[in-house]
Amino acid sequence: MPTLNWIGKEAVANYHKRVPFHLLRCDESLSVGDAGSGNLLIEGDNLVALKALLPYYGGQVKCIYIDPPYNTGNEKWAYNDAVNSPEMRDWLGKAVGGEADDLSRHDKWLCMMYPRLELLRQFLRDDGVIFVSIDDTELPRLRVLMDDLFLPRNLVACLVWQTEGNFDNQAKIKICHEYVLVYAKDARRFPAPPVIDPGIDKNSKLFRDTIRNTIVKNGPKNPVSDIVLPAGFPADFESGVIPHRNNAWPHYGDDVVIENSALSCSAIASSGWSSKAICEEFIAGGCQPVADSKGQKTRFVITRTGAIECIKERREDQSHVVSVVRGVGTVQQMGAMFAQMGIEFDYPKPLGLIQYLISMVAGKDFVVMDSFAGSATTGHAVLAANKADGGSRRFVLIEMDKSICQGVAAKRLTYAVNGYSFRKTNEVQEVAGLGGGFRHCVLGPTLFDEAGRIRAEVTFADLAAHVYFAETGEPIRKRTGAPSTLLGVHSGTAVYLLYNGVLGDKTANGGNVVTRANLQKLPPHDGPRVVYGTGCRIGADRLKDQGITFRQIPYELRVD
Repeated sequence: MPTLNWIGKEAVANYHKRVPFHLLRCDESLSVGDAGSGNLLIEGDNLVALKALLPYYGGQVKCIYIDPPYNTGNEKWAYNDAVNSPEMRDWLGKAVGGEADDLSRHDKWLCMMYPRLELLRQFLRDDGVIFVSIDDTELPRLRVLMDDLFLPRNLVACLVWQTEGNFDNQAKIKICHEYVLVYAKDARRFPAPPVIDPGIDKNSKLFRDTIRNTIVKNGPKNPVSDIVLPAGFPADFESGVIPHRNNAWPHYGDDVVIENSALSCSAIASSGWSSKAICEEFIAGGCQPVADSKGQKTRFVITRTGAIECIKERREDQSHVVSVVRGVGTVQQMGAMFAQMGIEFDYPKPLGLIQYLISMVAGKDFVVMDSFAGSATTGHAVLAANKADGGSRRFVLIEMDKSICQGVAAKRLTYAVNGYSFRKTNEVQEVAGLGGGFRHCVLGPTLFDEAGRIRAEVTFADLAAHVYFAETGEPIRKRTGAPSTLLGVHSGTAVYLLYNGVLGDKTANGGNVVTRANLQKLPPHDGPRVVYGTGCRIGADRLKDQGITFRQIPYELRVD
């Protein structure tokens, strides 16, 4: 398999492991609407924020959409697109070291993208999918990079989005398209998207309640054979006679008589067929509709012309997605919406585009993540999708630039949740809110200080999430009520944490230490147990007899 190499790759290949875990803190003053909606807007470096989110969302995200910098060299945008911002230059210096000065623009972009994509991959569920917007500048390198991280077999599509007018009029050839690379965590588990392309004409047969097609199909691969049509085989007309014939397909040796919309006696039809097996299954079942593996029902009728047609009921999750995406809105339309909101932002992605991509993911209850949130179109699209179909999708957005996060993303999401008004031709127009809400979070200090000690401000819940993720590789389940020493059970092993006086004793040598008395207070579990604590007063043999593995914090707690 072809691989991609560049200056700095070796330095960043495992850089995500060296990023320390940080705490996340919610700023209630900047949060809006329903705090329990599960939606997050996180302000801070996306690499650090992704690492902080892993203990909570690792392996739990079904849909990721990102719109990273296209690396065009344009440094005048509000969202710097040249991978040359002070924050990025500082990060490259730390990650790559002395080689950073020798990096080309493309090298820098790849160094920036690799660890972020590696972390994003760890968030995906086994049936998850990631959409990445890009243009011609970095498409070839991104394609190989994604193949490297997600494997070529998991490429679902390289969609072409027709931008419909957003192009450079001075260019020799007017570029009016961008791309969306689509990779699944496991392509075998990504079903046909339950959506119809928005560019399909509304009169298309795809929107009909039933789809009818003749099953007559003659050719070398469809030799002539007989189908015995029994009395009672349905017709789509009430009564009449179809004369016997050998000059049209299918052939009938005798007249075919229809009474009460069904054959009055059996008949033999001869032709090449496209769906002979399922038609015979229909006949064997007493001419009752046959359901395929996807639950779509199929029935057959004979028509007035003598043709035999298959009639399929349109599925609720009808799928028809084409590789060229049109009719999902434009950057100009989004600019007009932002003008109504009083927001300035260059080149926002159309709301319809992101909502369409989200609709390709089956289900209505899952997490959507965007670590290059920009103007928060992804969050707005999630709110709009939920409003349209009653879903309960949640978004997790990350935006590095404080001014964009608070002045654009948060402002836009607030208007999307609550609604807004604007003046048009001397009249005030009202735009209804979509409901929901979001919590505004910021990055706090690292979980551990420079000496490797747990910081004093770390709560039991903070450490519990990290301990469970470090032990199991999975996020801790959400819990209600008082903190419990039992964090969860993974593959038959119970994981416990003694910390911060969870048992009511906050003394250094008391509630955080594994003693016989404290073991008695642990919720029971019939199987192996792993207990984290600051110390242990029980011998190794006794621990082994009770099926207990002791891990001392912070020394035996992974920090990478």
